[in-house]
Amino acid sequence: MKKFYHHLTTFKYLYFLILFVVWMLFFDQNNIFNQLKLKTNLRSIEHQRDFYQSEIHKNQRLIEDFQTDTAFMERFGREKYLLKKDNEVIYLIVKEE
Repeated sequence: MKKFYHHLTTFKYLYFLILFVVWMLFFDQNNIFNQLKLKTNLRSIEHQRDFYQSEIHKNQRLIEDFQTDTAFMERFGREKYLLKKDNEVIYLIVKEE
């Protein structure tokens, strides 16, 4: 028994350090599993942010083209929304796959 107490008092800092590390890794509110989950969530949100920033940039270029170029506006309307003039007929050719 005396040996046990002697061993315990000799390595008390090591035991405390091991106990602290185990507590921080598994039992604390910010344990390793929560940190990994938060990191993957953060990466996902950053990818979404990058996607939306690129979409904003694309839309800003479209707005600028609409405001400055009437030919672009007409071409966009014809291609995207199949708009036509009153005296025109549009034929759509659909390729079968």
